[in-house]
Amino acid sequence: MDSSLMTFFNMAAPVPGRCAFFVEKKNRFCKMIVGRGKKFCGQHATMEEGGSRRIVCPLDPKHTVTEDKLDKHLKKCNSRDKPKPVYYVENINAGSADGDESVPPGSETRFYFLIQSVRVSQALTTVVVGLQCDVGDSVLSHHVLQDELSNPKNGDSAHKHLKQQSSILGHLEELGLLGGRRCFVEFGAGRGKLSHWIHEALKTCEDLQLLLVERCCTRFKVDGKHQDAGVQFQRLQVDIQHLDLSKVPLLRQKKPPLVGIGKHLCGAATDLALRCLLERPGLRGGKPDPGPASDCGPGSGSVLDPGLGPILGLAVALCCHHRCEWRHYVGQQFFLQRGLGAAEFSAFCRMSSWATCGVRPTNQDCPPQRRHDEEHEPAEEADRVNGFLSAAEREHVGRLCKLLIDSGRLDFLQTKGFSGKLTHYVDPQVTLENVLLTAVPSAESSTPS
Repeated sequence: MDSSLMTFFNMAAPVPGRCAFFVEKKNRFCKMIVGRGKKFCGQHATMEEGGSRRIVCPLDPKHTVTEDKLDKHLKKCNSRDKPKPVYYVENINAGSADGDESVPPGSETRFYFLIQSVRVSQALTTVVVGLQCDVGDSVLSHHVLQDELSNPKNGDSAHKHLKQQSSILGHLEELGLLGGRRCFVEFGAGRGKLSHWIHEALKTCEDLQLLLVERCCTRFKVDGKHQDAGVQFQRLQVDIQHLDLSKVPLLRQKKPPLVGIGKHLCGAATDLALRCLLERPGLRGGKPDPGPASDCGPGSGSVLDPGLGPILGLAVALCCHHRCEWRHYVGQQFFLQRGLGAAEFSAFCRMSSWATCGVRPTNQDCPPQRRHDEEHEPAEEADRVNGFLSAAEREHVGRLCKLLIDSGRLDFLQTKGFSGKLTHYVDPQVTLENVLLTAVPSAESSTPS
């Protein structure tokens, strides 16, 4: 059919119940549904005769509002300043800002020195080899996801996420962490799919709580669909950096044992979550230290009452080490003891992206392009090193950097009385970010090293 004739038919009339505004760029009518008795959708309501002019919301430029209803809208806009919840304590998990140095993007000398060092496997390799820290391989699954994994209606992307969720549940079960009478705290919960499958696996258990922590307002949340008796879902819209778990009413009242979970906790979010769980006064090996009773109230700032039950363990899928920050990093002492500081940490974070992004086909010796996991922000590739580092060398260096950063996290867990380990929990074809950090209280947790 001739294009001009097609345009004529498209302009003839809008679909009934849809907006009557013709979008010239797309050569069709707007497809938004209109209100009863209206010809145009909210975005194009200015076309209505006598309609009020729409302006950009001053609180969030991503949406508009009619000018005559601006005052009313500002009182209920989701982007308005809201009263802070009781569990919001600014920067409680942020770490100290002292000595927070980084390598500026334009500073080449120190960065090149570090690259030359790792190329001959001296500075970085020596440190990592001395750690004697291996990443094991253990791809597990859980029967509760078996039907969904076999469902042909799930596409490749959904299937990859299901494999990761299934393996995380398998590791929780293997560690003895998957059970009732406890609260699972999912950090970076997003839509809450991981908590959903934990609920499905444990819905017959008694006294099960699931606490979902997410800083963004998320659409299509799955936790809202669960109304089972005996299972309590609660979502906290707060940044992990400002979350004081001991002030969450649900946890203060019942003091259930806690299990920390996450998929995936990008960069510094992992360190913030570890601080949130384990850097509470009086906590050793997942249990409150015995001490003199305190008659201080909940808001008195007592250092003797952690206000929570014991920490049974954690299972967190790691990713995006290039987004870590020295201030939040829990392994600062681990780095300092090895003669490394904030500047080296910043450079190692940048080079860690080579493990997943450093194999792009920029040279003839590069393998076919491998895409970064679609759910994460890719790192900026350091093109200026491609001339003297091959793709294989970059990937090797990137993995060493990740291992060094994660080793600092294991050291932090040990100082808190926990025994942790790193495991490849899914095949790299599922996701290149396939390392799971798990930890449970160690046998010597009463006297942590």
